[in-house]
Amino acid sequence: MIETKKFILSNGLKVVLHCDKSTPLVAVNVLYNIGSKHEEPSKTGLAHLFEHLMFSGSKNAKDFDTPIQNAGGENNAFTNSDMTNFYSIVPANNLDILLWLESDRMSDLVITKESLEIQKSVVIEEFNETCLNEPYGDLWHHLSSLAYKKHHYQWPTIGKVPEHISQVKQDDVMEFYRNNYNPSNAILSIAGNIDYDLTIKKVKKWFGQIDGKAQEKKEIPQERKQLNLNEQRHVSKVPNTALIFSFHTVGRNHPDYFATDLVSDVLSHGRSSRFYTNLYKPNKYFQSIDAYITGTIDPGLLVIDSKLLQHEQLDQAKQSIWDEIDLLIGEGISENELQKVKNKAISNMAFSEMSVLNKAINLGYYELCGDVDLINKQVDLFNAVQLDDINRLAKETLQRENCSILVYGPE
Repeated sequence: MIETKKFILSNGLKVVLHCDKSTPLVAVNVLYNIGSKHEEPSKTGLAHLFEHLMFSGSKNAKDFDTPIQNAGGENNAFTNSDMTNFYSIVPANNLDILLWLESDRMSDLVITKESLEIQKSVVIEEFNETCLNEPYGDLWHHLSSLAYKKHHYQWPTIGKVPEHISQVKQDDVMEFYRNNYNPSNAILSIAGNIDYDLTIKKVKKWFGQIDGKAQEKKEIPQERKQLNLNEQRHVSKVPNTALIFSFHTVGRNHPDYFATDLVSDVLSHGRSSRFYTNLYKPNKYFQSIDAYITGTIDPGLLVIDSKLLQHEQLDQAKQSIWDEIDLLIGEGISENELQKVKNKAISNMAFSEMSVLNKAINLGYYELCGDVDLINKQVDLFNAVQLDDINRLAKETLQRENCSILVYGPE
């Protein structure tokens, strides 16, 4: 059981604390409720750009990394469709350094014309390298826009096109900062060797004077139910054909989320999974094949991701996937299969909670989901999945009319 203390400052900052006396370290995580799904369709990639800009210096800290490194720590960040997350870890006696740095860039980030142009260039170069000049780099651009017609998951985190970043103005950037990177849109989670009362005082000292901003509800268009099979073919300079199936499924807070996760595990988690045993191991059509869920907060996707040995075997490969799906739906999943994937999922969670840094990150994420105690409920929620649940979800989700297929092949 991971014990937590929670409170909210008058400026709206949500704070979650966890004391772990077994470690000499402390981890600080600041989650901002701003991801690519919150962007405007004509100005995408800004959340990812800000992941870079937040390291460009603030009023009292011209360099974010050096003070942390001098304190014996390390830091990093990531952005996805639902949020932007910054995390750091140092010896516990240096907690104030992390709180000072995070509060300073939350209140007084310095974005000069020069620093903006530098970071825009970095992001555009990243777009070119990872999306335009790398094999399969833009695959998720095509898959996202194929699967989503209304919801803002229809573009990846890096943005639709590099022009959205190259054309962004200083005023746009400052408005985005003021609206999203403030206490009322943030969750601060601290885990490690701390004293609760002293840490609460420190949080109030460093963050209590920052002005909050009333948050407007971020309205995001909801996806309509898909009624017909979609298929799209894309030609590029790639060595092998990628064959991707995507099925609409539930979001992170839905009661069926855990059963859906286990459906994907039955298909493709480990050497005893159905895809490995029946499709990959025979070495007939597939160079690789995997299945997973995107795990997004809003309704996401169950994805079957494969690469073929030969493009000429596309039709046979496609049919073999459908055959496995039809067999799963027709016969259902055995009790032994279900228990096996449950055990693997629970084991993975246990390992993820061993790190104090992972605890801090997870506490922030579960608070964003609406229940910080989810960190203690995961095992029970997986164990609560019954055969009827998982077989029902397989039948409901893995339907042809609920599927979008992307064929991404060589010229």
